Amino acid sequence: MILRNFLNFITLPLKNITEQIRNIYLNSNLYDKKISKINNQNLVYKPSPHLLSSLIKYQTKKINVNDIVTENLWEKENLDIKNFKKLNNFYWFFSLDLKSSKKNTQKIISDWIKKNFKYNSESWEFDLTSKRIIAWLSNHNLTIEGSNKEDLNKFNEMIQKQTNHLINEIKNSKSIDDKIIGCAAIILVGLCYKDKKNYLTFGLSLLKKISKLSFDNNGFPKSRNIKQLIFYLKYYILVREWFKEAQIEIPEEVNETIYYLGQGYAFVWQNIKSDILMNGNNISNNSEFDQYLKRFGYNFKNENKEFGGYAILYNKKFSLIMDVGSSPSTKFSSEYQSGALSFEINVNGKKLISNCGYYENKNNKLIELSKSTATHSTLIIDDNSSCYYKKNKKNYLINRGLKILKKDIIFKKGYWKINASHDGYYKKFNAIHEREIEFYPDEFKFIGTDKILNKKINLNIKFDIRFHLEPNVKLMKTQDNKAILIELHDEGWKFTCNKFDIDIDNGLYFGNKNSYTQNQNIFISGITNNQDENVVWQLNKIK
Repeated sequence: MILRNFLNFITLPLKNITEQIRNIYLNSNLYDKKISKINNQNLVYKPSPHLLSSLIKYQTKKINVNDIVTENLWEKENLDIKNFKKLNNFYWFFSLDLKSSKKNTQKIISDWIKKNFKYNSESWEFDLTSKRIIAWLSNHNLTIEGSNKEDLNKFNEMIQKQTNHLINEIKNSKSIDDKIIGCAAIILVGLCYKDKKNYLTFGLSLLKKISKLSFDNNGFPKSRNIKQLIFYLKYYILVREWFKEAQIEIPEEVNETIYYLGQGYAFVWQNIKSDILMNGNNISNNSEFDQYLKRFGYNFKNENKEFGGYAILYNKKFSLIMDVGSSPSTKFSSEYQSGALSFEINVNGKKLISNCGYYENKNNKLIELSKSTATHSTLIIDDNSSCYYKKNKKNYLINRGLKILKKDIIFKKGYWKINASHDGYYKKFNAIHEREIEFYPDEFKFIGTDKILNKKINLNIKFDIRFHLEPNVKLMKTQDNKAILIELHDEGWKFTCNKFDIDIDNGLYFGNKNSYTQNQNIFISGITNNQDENVVWQLNKIK
């Protein structure tokens, strides 16, 4: 048996062997001894739990800890993976009734420590450990207030032991989001125990490196992911508020990063108050975050017309948004969607033209589908996407991306225009896609021109142009088949394209996180007859 196991071990790929050796080390007494080197210090700074209100989903009905059956609470066999993670990150502590028994709350933590005193790969998973540290320290009024000296010492020891583990493992974490949470937890421990040398300096130094690696020159995430931008902003503000509450000077790099992320947030959300369903984004609760920012005195502004690879033109009634950015590099493409030149139109706070959002649950087929050009209001050539992906474990990463070749943006009182082109179809079809959308606000009229510019004589290319709508928007084709009527709440719009066939098709909408529903889309279909094909379409409000 030993010989067989040894032979199996030596035939494993080098990467797997390295991983197995690492797991053996992490579970060893040697590693436990390493991370158990702590300073016997007591909590000095006690953070307010309400500082995390932008990140925590509070339950309407508070949980009374006395109603929780603590027997076998930490037995994994009783839970599925999702609930196991929720239980072990302790963010549910933020929903505990403050009148709950502190004795019972502290017993729950004491029982967890007894069962998980040494590292194990499940309950000590990197993001669980980071969140657990933040939850324990932020709920100090329940976790340590009134505890005896022995339990307090165990609590302090376990906090620092877990933090040492984060410091040891943060370089191995694949997720930048998890690294950000890890940095926040390490920094909080440094503030709470006034351990500048070991924790505070390390956490801030790593946070600075992550910012340099992950943000472009304007402070926008290189992933071009709006959801990620807001996630980063929330954690940077949380770190800043911890420093402020602890009465310790706020690091300049934290203030600077918040300034740039805040500009991005103002641009993609606050200026238009609408979720842009591009590149991994879904319908959000950003209005709640706006209230959080107002409460803590943050005020962001950005009057640019282009930022982070997006062009946004707007007034009080209308907004026109187009993706005019190149695809990110492979390492930042886990949630990128191949919707270059896709666009959205908002009218009086309602989406006239939308994209379909992003699906991120367990269904790989739906994840792959939500990344494709077909789920965006843009051009598809011969049923091909403008980008190609490769599967890497659970993620689909860019294998071949695209570059934006040109862009031109005009914003005047009576005339708006966004024009851009990309090379996503060049390698396979020798074709460039150029899109121009003009808007005449006084006439309530959009005119779009999609150009397929063939660099070689390459006729008879099949193409489709999709225009997605939200599930509650109603469509009807006119009897002469020359127009499609759009019912947008109490308004009517007419879509026309004189040169090519137009029709209505069914699709899937992923705008609500981790779910999908049917929607409809208008599509133009045709075959190129000229070296350069111009497809002109129009959207007019019905008066």
